Amino acid sequence: MELEDVLKEYYYYCEAKGFTKKTMINKRQELKQVMEYLVQKRAITELESVTTYDLKAYVRLKQIAGLQPQSIVSMFKIIRAFFSWCVKEEYLSFNIASKVETPNVPKKILKGFTGKEVHSMMEAFTYKTYLEARNKAIIAMLADTGIRAMEIRGLETVNVKETTILVNGKGNKERNVFISPALKRILIKYERMKKQYFKDKAITTNYFLSYVGSGLSHVALDSVVKEAGKRAGVAGKRVSPHSFRHFYAVSCLNEGKMDVYSLSRLLGHSDISVTQRYLQSMNDEQLLSKAITSSPLMNLKK
Repeated sequence: MELEDVLKEYYYYCEAKGFTKKTMINKRQELKQVMEYLVQKRAITELESVTTYDLKAYVRLKQIAGLQPQSIVSMFKIIRAFFSWCVKEEYLSFNIASKVETPNVPKKILKGFTGKEVHSMMEAFTYKTYLEARNKAIIAMLADTGIRAMEIRGLETVNVKETTILVNGKGNKERNVFISPALKRILIKYERMKKQYFKDKAITTNYFLSYVGSGLSHVALDSVVKEAGKRAGVAGKRVSPHSFRHFYAVSCLNEGKMDVYSLSRLLGHSDISVTQRYLQSMNDEQLLSKAITSSPLMNLKK
C-alpha cells in the first residue's frame, strides 16, 4: 500500500476519534517529516517496505541534528501510534516501531513554588481594576485547582458553578474540580468587577476575558503568570501556568490531603504514573516529614 494513502486514512481515523486540533497538527507535522525522510532518503513509498532499521536510522538522524531526548521521545510516540494502528487495521503483521529504542530522558527535579511564593503572587494583584481582579482570580484558580493552561483559557462562564467547575480537558474529556471557600471569595469579587466592566458590551462566553471581551490567548495567560512572579520576586524557578499545576499536586500529596488516585482524577491524568512523577520533585525536607509521619513505630499505639 502507498504510504501516502495509508497516512490519509489514518488522519481521518484520528479526526473521527475526536483528537484535538493541536494533537492533529502535531501528528501531521511529525508524520509528514518521517514520510519525506522515507521517500527522499530511503527511496521507500510502500508501507510494507518500511523496516525497523529505517525507523532506527530516522531516530539517529534526529539525534545527530541535536534534537533533545524528550523531543525525540515525544516525536516517536506519534510514529509508534501510527504503526500500531496499521497493525490493528491488518495492513502490517506487527508493529515495526515497537523495537526502536529512544534515548533516555534525564530526570530533572523541578524546584516548585512554596506556599509563601504562591500567596505573594496572588497578593501581587489588587481589586482596583478589572484586569487586576482578573489576574488575581487566575492565579488563585491555577493554584487551588491545578487545571491546565488550555483548560483555564477555554473555561466557559456557564461551567463555573457554586462549588464546582466543569473542565474540558485533553481529548475533550470532561471532569469536575472543586471550588474551595477561599477561591470562591476571590471569584465572587472578580465576577462582580467583570459584570461592571463589561456592562452593555459584547463579550464571549469565556469566564476569563481580555480587556476587549475576548478569550485569553496562550501568550496573554503566560504574561499574567510571569507578571505575578515578577511582582512577587520569585527567582530561580520556572514561572509558568504549569508550575501552579505542579504546586497543587505536590501540596495535596505532601500534606496528606489526598491519595494519588483521587489526585489523578482531579488533574485529568489518563495514567496514574503521570501523577506519580510529581512525587519526584519533593525535596529532602518534605520527604523527611512524610517519612516521620508515616513511620510505623511513631504510629504504634502505646
